[in-house]
Amino acid sequence: MIQHLLKDGILAICCSLMVACDMIDYHPYDTKIDGVHNINQQNCERIKQQCANRSSIKFAVISDTQRWYDETKDAVSSINNRTDIDFVIHCGDISDFGVTKEFTLQRDILQKLRIPYVVILGNHDCLGTGGDTFRYIFGNPNFTFDAGKTHFVCLNTNAFEYDYSTAIPDFTFIRDDQSCISSHITNTIVAMHAMPHSDQFNNNVADVFEYEISKYPQLLFCLCGHGHHRTVNDIFGDGMNYFECGSAKTREYLIFTIKGGNYDYEVVRY
Repeated sequence: MIQHLLKDGILAICCSLMVACDMIDYHPYDTKIDGVHNINQQNCERIKQQCANRSSIKFAVISDTQRWYDETKDAVSSINNRTDIDFVIHCGDISDFGVTKEFTLQRDILQKLRIPYVVILGNHDCLGTGGDTFRYIFGNPNFTFDAGKTHFVCLNTNAFEYDYSTAIPDFTFIRDDQSCISSHITNTIVAMHAMPHSDQFNNNVADVFEYEISKYPQLLFCLCGHGHHRTVNDIFGDGMNYFECGSAKTREYLIFTIKGGNYDYEVVRY
């Protein structure tokens, strides 16, 4: 009888422990992440292969999706309903507080895109362990890729989040990249989260930044997010436009078409 009671008691304790294990809530900044990762590198290669030898490309730009999950889903559906877009650039702030779950929820939404996409690091993505999470899921905050004859340079410009203690923007990265651009490249587009003269940018080097990126082969324009509203600014008065994409809350995204050395863009509302 006593043996039977002991067995029942041990069984009850084990069951309780198993239930308790299922109820464990990991720390919101835990960096143990399941699912697809290293997304940017994989998709950069897909973009390169799919757009090889093409003089005309078309891509969509979204930004600051952070807390707007339903709107992001709708943007993905809108893009998927088109057949003329080659890839998507997300200009940063995929999360709101750098929480791991935010990254994985947004990633899983974007994974439903039928075309490749890349994500740039935003200032909100740097909060907590967000920088580490971003690196694991998406990759290096500074990266480049080629689409047809256009070279895309994607940069971390969130200097304020690093207390200006890190080289942001990374001029060494930019100069090294310029030294090894493929000979078939005729155009360049630079993308970032925070544009020069914004609160996140290291504005001590804003003019230097503009000078350095102007060395790229035929720089067409720059892309950014951060401001949550669509704007077009020639912020240095040198003819170089910075296109700022609105947040997902605005329920719109941009589409750019590159043909030879020319481009045009449209605003899509969904």
